[in-house]
Amino acid sequence: MDVVIREEKEKTITLEKAKRQVEIMCKRLAILHLAFAKILVEEFGEEQGERLILKAIKRYGKQIGEEAKEKLASKGIQPIPEKYKEAEDLPEIGMHSGREVIIVNGEPRSRAYDCVMGKIWNMLGESKLGRLYRYVDPAKYMAFNPKYKLCHTKILPDGDEYCEFTIRKTTEQERADFGNDDADWRCIDR
Repeated sequence: MDVVIREEKEKTITLEKAKRQVEIMCKRLAILHLAFAKILVEEFGEEQGERLILKAIKRYGKQIGEEAKEKLASKGIQPIPEKYKEAEDLPEIGMHSGREVIIVNGEPRSRAYDCVMGKIWNMLGESKLGRLYRYVDPAKYMAFNPKYKLCHTKILPDGDEYCEFTIRKTTEQERADFGNDDADWRCIDR
């Protein structure tokens, strides 16, 4: 029996190459989301297909939020919105060309420019199905801490020039809808 030992030396890559690699994966994820979404709509019709897409996105978001909560709990950090970023659930580079925090009517908002996924959905003429992916954000925040949600105030697939997010408190009804797998919880991101 032959045994092959492969030695890998630690490589250093440029920041630009790292950004490009993340961008490639974001494009792939955007196309994967569309592939599943289109099949569901084709097989089950628009209403039932969208319901199933949202159900899957909620489950996906819940898993991300629960992992974030567990990661921070292992470090003794409480699941409060100000600490969510420390869970590192998204790459800091490559998903957007830049980010900034601004204040709109006294509310802090984060703006992300040139969202790779949003640009792909728009380019493919699939912004309606692509935008359903955005529900991952309120789902992950609510799984992290049900008292809060991350809302999109602007989003590229809706024709906005950037994506804009803010964190808001949830209502009792939103928490009840989120806990019910069969409830239509689209209103959570408004």
